[in-house]
Amino acid sequence: MKRMMGFLLVCLLMVPAAREAMAAPVSVAAKGAVLADGNTGWILWEKNSSEPLPIASTTKILTALLVLEEGNLEEEVTVSARAQAAPKVHLGLQEGETYRVGDLLYPLMLESSNDAAIVLAEAVGGSVEGFAEQMNERAAQLGAKDSFFTTPNGLDKGGNHSTAADLALITAAALQNPDFCAIIQTPSYTFSSCDGSRTFTVSNKNRLLQEYDGAIGVKTGFTNLAGQCFVGAAERDGVKLIAVVLQSGWGTTGQAQKWKDAKALLDYGFSNYHYVDAISSEVCLSPVAVERGEEDQVDVTHDQGQVLARTGETFSTQVVCSQQVTAPVAEGEVLGHVSVFDERGKMVFFTEIKAKSEVKKRNLKSYLKKLENDWLFIPFTSIL
Repeated sequence: MKRMMGFLLVCLLMVPAAREAMAAPVSVAAKGAVLADGNTGWILWEKNSSEPLPIASTTKILTALLVLEEGNLEEEVTVSARAQAAPKVHLGLQEGETYRVGDLLYPLMLESSNDAAIVLAEAVGGSVEGFAEQMNERAAQLGAKDSFFTTPNGLDKGGNHSTAADLALITAAALQNPDFCAIIQTPSYTFSSCDGSRTFTVSNKNRLLQEYDGAIGVKTGFTNLAGQCFVGAAERDGVKLIAVVLQSGWGTTGQAQKWKDAKALLDYGFSNYHYVDAISSEVCLSPVAVERGEEDQVDVTHDQGQVLARTGETFSTQVVCSQQVTAPVAEGEVLGHVSVFDERGKMVFFTEIKAKSEVKKRNLKSYLKKLENDWLFIPFTSIL
């Protein structure tokens, strides 16, 4: 095992002021809400962001992402009795009918069809329960620590829940998938069963696409337990934001409120945030010493990255890196990491510090060569 000695460097990065004036603090009716960076899911503003809540059909964001990642979109799948029995909202799929997996993603995301969710879950996971296990594994991989999925459609069953913060992380990952983005922005979609006996046209129910400049999507949701929920995303001038609102209310009042809540968060974000370099130019990393190597040290590198910053916001940058390692060192070997935190102590950026080049372990030949070079560079007067 290589011997590594660590050091810790903490410094402050002062963020340049934004072009726009600061807007008034945002307020939403939703019980749980976040405004997040659309590229990373890092939280910019929050309200009860870590409180586990039922999330209704916003669950289908993860369902669609998992199908796109693990499924075969050209596969023809058969509707089961369980899928046929799914409650509204549904397409009315009948047991024994066959459909293409890629086609069923559109009713899933545009009209929130619960029967389509069951068919897709059974196709990818072998069963609803098997798919739920995959959902939980994928959520954990994305850093969603307070979520538990028991269903692909988000119905009030088995304690299916998540948090506003976790949904932002899941959505940020989904927005990296171009097929996902294309589906959620589709106004309407027409498809047929594999034998052509039935044809459906589904229409996008996401009002944000028509009512908000730069809207991308993403997904509405409602159950009697969850109330009105919505995950929305939009992009303007290169800034991509995610707004998550959970339990904005019930009935027609709640239905209108979720759109107000989401738009208020997005407005606040676009008025107050812009991208800056995540790591200050003042953070300069020294080469790492190498023991028993053909070289005495190795240069290091890291991703620069950018973070969304508010006017006058201050970030703290934490660098943890080895002072010394033992050869051999591989090019790209991880020697440490850089973390950037906002004023609330929440991490907004993370990147690994890596060796910029390879350093081979010194052998007798290279050791003698090094001695020879060292002696050649000793001034003649010093020998006398």
